[in-house]
This record gives sequence, structure tokens and C-alpha cells, in this order.
Amino acid sequence: MSESQPEPVLAVSGLRRSFGGVKAVDGFEITIAPGEFVSIIGPNGSGKSTTVNLISGVLKPDGGVILVRGKRIRPGRPEYAAAAGIARTFQNGRVFGNMTVRENVDVGLQTTLRASRPLRVLSGIPLLRWVSLLAELFLALAPTPAVHAERKSAAAHIDAQLARFEERLGPRADHAAYTLSYANRRRTEIARALASEPDLLLLDEPAAGMNQTETAEIGRQLAELKAQGQTVLLVEHKMDLVHELSDRVLVLDEGRVIAQGTPDEVLADPRVIEAYLGRSRAGKETAHA
Repeated sequence: MSESQPEPVLAVSGLRRSFGGVKAVDGFEITIAPGEFVSIIGPNGSGKSTTVNLISGVLKPDGGVILVRGKRIRPGRPEYAAAAGIARTFQNGRVFGNMTVRENVDVGLQTTLRASRPLRVLSGIPLLRWVSLLAELFLALAPTPAVHAERKSAAAHIDAQLARFEERLGPRADHAAYTLSYANRRRTEIARALASEPDLLLLDEPAAGMNQTETAEIGRQLAELKAQGQTVLLVEHKMDLVHELSDRVLVLDEGRVIAQGTPDEVLADPRVIEAYLGRSRAGKETAHA
């Protein structure tokens, strides 16, 4: 790979997934360069969240190849996607309600631990998983100096992630997540995803359910991530957010990419207008333009 063309963070080709007779994702392809902020948009049911679930290993594809930094990842296994450098948030928001905000963020660090999880490679092997668990239990009860140092480093790292949302999450760091507002749960989920310093951050509608003020705040925080060089794949319905943040936009309809380009190019594409508005309404708006 030449210096002018760095190795892609993500390269996906021929990704497919059907549910019964419905092709939810049909031949999806994407390449994302380091530091690029790419968004996927499309009408409801177009396959956006399914695509993210396939890339992150939550769902197993019917076919296709997913490469992270040039290495093929095992499909349908989220732990392998996480170990490869992919972190994500979910469309409906997922936090551990009975854990504190700080503990939730700590969960995001698990794939980065070395001293505390020396046999983590065995955790994916059913017959040997217990060996890994016993080693982790022993080190939790009798931590070595290396484990103490790792815990200290982890605590500092958690503080750094919470500082991204200091005004909102700082005073609530030791509160149980179930006591948080909806917006603060979403912020906690993003902080948890960032804890592992992922090569690729997948955000599935992070502003869903937020009001205008909350959306603007999330937009500023995502803009800071972009400025820091974080590679992001965003799924989002709020077009102002997509337009403001995206280097490139892909449009899905019925599981296929129907357009891609800069935000301005995509939003002016007649195929995109038709997908969102429907053929008859799009024709009426064109006639009255």
C-alpha cells in the first residue's frame, strides 16, 4: 500500500443477508479510509441497521467479505469484530442499567486488557473457555503488580472518556445507568464504545430520540471526534447531522446502494429523492419546482 493510498480501515465486499424471501442487504460494498467519516442513510427498512449488525458481527451474513486493516474477520462473531478494532452503539441504546456509568465505560475496555486476561484467546473456544475464566478469577482475587498497573491505567482511561461528556456524565459517573435520562444513556454508550480506542466506530442513530438541543450537542461531540481523526461509520436519519459531519454518504434502498458521494451530491440525486419521497410525490415536487 503506497503512502498516498493508506490501507483502508474497513473494506466490505459482496455483503448479503436475507430474512426469508426478503433481501435485507444485497451486495453491499464499502471502503473507508483512516480518519474518514462516512454515513449511511435511507428510508425505513432499507437495510441500514442490518448492514451495521453484519459488519459488527451481531448478525451472520449469507455471503461477503469483511476486512479490518486488511485482515478478514470471522463473520457473525461480535467478539472477533471487537478484537479486530470495531466498536459500536445500538439504534435502541444498550447500557447495563444496574451498573454505574463508570462501570459501563469500563466494560468497553475488556478487549484491551492483557495482564487481567492473559488467556483471553481461549475465551472463544467452548471447551477451553473455563480455563480463561479461572485465570481471570484468580487474578481478580490475587492481582499481580501488572494487573494493579493495568487497573490504574484503565481508571485514567475511563476518566478521559467521561471527560468528553463532562458536563452531562461527570456528575453522574457513579450513578446507576438506569437513573439516567435517555440522552445520557446514549452518551454513556458512546463513551463505552470509545473506551477501547477502536479503529472503526459504528454509530447506529446516536441522536435518535433526542431533542434539537441534545442533537446539536451530540453533533459537536462527534465533530470533535472527527477532528481527532476517529474513523466513523454513522447511520442516521437526521439529515442536518449527516450533512454537517460526513465526508461521504451512501444511500441504501431495499438493501442496495443506490447512490453515494458528498452530502450535497447525494441529497440532490433524483434516485435519493425518489427513495425517500416515493415516485409519485417526487414527480409532483419536480413538476412544481
